[in-house]
Amino acid sequence: MKSKMQFLALALALSAPIAALPAAQSPKPLEDPVKAPFPIHHSCNATEQRQLATALQETVTLVEHAKTHILRWGNESAIYRKYFGDRPSLTAIGAYDIIINGNPENVLFRCDNPDGNCELEGYGGHWRGENATDETVICELSYTTRRSLTTMCAQGYTISESETNTFWAGDLLHRLYHMPAIGQGLVEHYADGYDGVLELAGGNRTEAVHDSETLQYFALEVYAYDVVVPGIGCVGGQEEHGDEESEEPPSQDEDDEVEDIPDNCHTHEGGELHCI
Repeated sequence: MKSKMQFLALALALSAPIAALPAAQSPKPLEDPVKAPFPIHHSCNATEQRQLATALQETVTLVEHAKTHILRWGNESAIYRKYFGDRPSLTAIGAYDIIINGNPENVLFRCDNPDGNCELEGYGGHWRGENATDETVICELSYTTRRSLTTMCAQGYTISESETNTFWAGDLLHRLYHMPAIGQGLVEHYADGYDGVLELAGGNRTEAVHDSETLQYFALEVYAYDVVVPGIGCVGGQEEHGDEESEEPPSQDEDDEVEDIPDNCHTHEGGELHCI
């Protein structure tokens, strides 16, 4: 009798209507943790907006470190002297700080090529100038060629032998300085290329601390030296940080010169003194 009742209960349970499943819903997208520190125009699609937002964050990271390095070491930093000579650090600090703490509302990055310049060969972007002084266009080429700071000192990159726009951060730093709200007519082009900025600093020129190219090179080198490959960096060429010994023994004349070199310095080929 008991087994018969159990069978009946099971039969009733199986014949009961199955409860309706909840209706399928489209999940609400999670909030994107990538926040752009500067406004991005709606002409940029979702992937372009994300790349630009990440790249602008890296730009702020780069200049934050450059500012911190100067505040910590000032003119005692050999890298500072290399790029800025004996110029006071106040201007360079301000040039970096305005990107970190300045009002971003008068800056806009867009992707719709309103001036047609992205059709020109090799154009990665451009400041719109008189057409719209607060706007910069980022062309498609940038999205396929610019690199993240996570690849610094890799893939053959060196400070002295690679372009400053190899990385998004270096490229966007240059583009930000074009905009009046950031560069304020003070940060301009006074030198071109690695050798040019070193020549500017060697002459102890006032322009060194507000030269766009110099500010890029300094920020990239101190980031490489302090963060990416600490104490070494990736200057490239004949100039390398560190205390690697020469394979050939020094001559007697070189021995005499070594006695006068401070403990935190060393010489390179040709007698150039480098201090850390």
